[in-house]
Amino acid sequence: MSRRFYISSNGRLRRKENTLYFETEREGETVKTAIPINDIDAIYIFGEVDLNTKALNYLSQHDIPLHFFNYYGFYSGSFLPRRKNVSGSLTVEQVRHYLDAEKRQYIAVSFIEGAVFHILRNLKKNGIPPELYGDIEKELLPKIYTTTSPEELMAIEGNIRDRYYRLFNKIINNKDFFMEKREKRPPDNPINALISFGNSILYNTVLTEIYRTQLDPAVSYLHAPQEKRFSLSLDIAEIFKPFLVDPLIFSLINKKQITIKDFDRELNFAYLNENGRKKFLKAYEERLQKTVKHRKLKRKVSYRRLIRIECYKLIKHLIGDDDYKPFKAWW
Repeated sequence: MSRRFYISSNGRLRRKENTLYFETEREGETVKTAIPINDIDAIYIFGEVDLNTKALNYLSQHDIPLHFFNYYGFYSGSFLPRRKNVSGSLTVEQVRHYLDAEKRQYIAVSFIEGAVFHILRNLKKNGIPPELYGDIEKELLPKIYTTTSPEELMAIEGNIRDRYYRLFNKIINNKDFFMEKREKRPPDNPINALISFGNSILYNTVLTEIYRTQLDPAVSYLHAPQEKRFSLSLDIAEIFKPFLVDPLIFSLINKKQITIKDFDRELNFAYLNENGRKKFLKAYEERLQKTVKHRKLKRKVSYRRLIRIECYKLIKHLIGDDDYKPFKAWW
């Protein structure tokens, strides 16, 4: 099973013959780490890394995307090799479903339906009393099915997440961590920093999975397609944020695997330091590799594979083979 390769240190990526190396300086000496190119799905870069066209060409030959993050762990951009798995007819259908308001709304609502299912699943699994989230389940969730535009839908989704985030402090049992409300730009406390960092990593995981299919990552349904962003990855990630990222945050904090020392503060915002990022990414990678027996495929699939399957389900919907139903964890 291919995996992600994370680079947190400063250094350089270089190709020598048929091997890719990451070189960094430690105690005055150059340390070389061979990257198993045939076993890598994508590379995530958090440090200051130099690379040249020779290395980029080699990565492109092996269809390996690069995702770049700045000093604070915020996403900067991606290098995506030339796509080999393309379909003009599917792109036409993607656009057609976007231009048809009813078809677009159906897909957008489905994404939020999957997201809310996992939000409620988290609350139930963590023993939150039903009366504290009854408004989500009984009032707000039914409203998503009566919306007529993505903007109206996202307004309701925002209310749902606001109520959900208010309950984080009841799930997190660590006096060092407390969140008054969700703040994104910038995250103002460690919990917000974890949410922002985790979601950012997930967006790029989803983007890599989309890249492996014939879907166009720039044509989306819930989030408006815009220049300079792959908005379909934001759409699909909505389903998986409360399934992959949030439970990971609860676990890392409650088990004290991540502590307040794993964060730095600058002016009015908090962010994971290098040590904290390494802890989170290790746990994130382990979660992606967890497996479950798929009910339809009758075999074990990884959590990461569930994202690819979601892409294939969307393709089947777009070409008229099967109605799209969002992923909902059944265990």
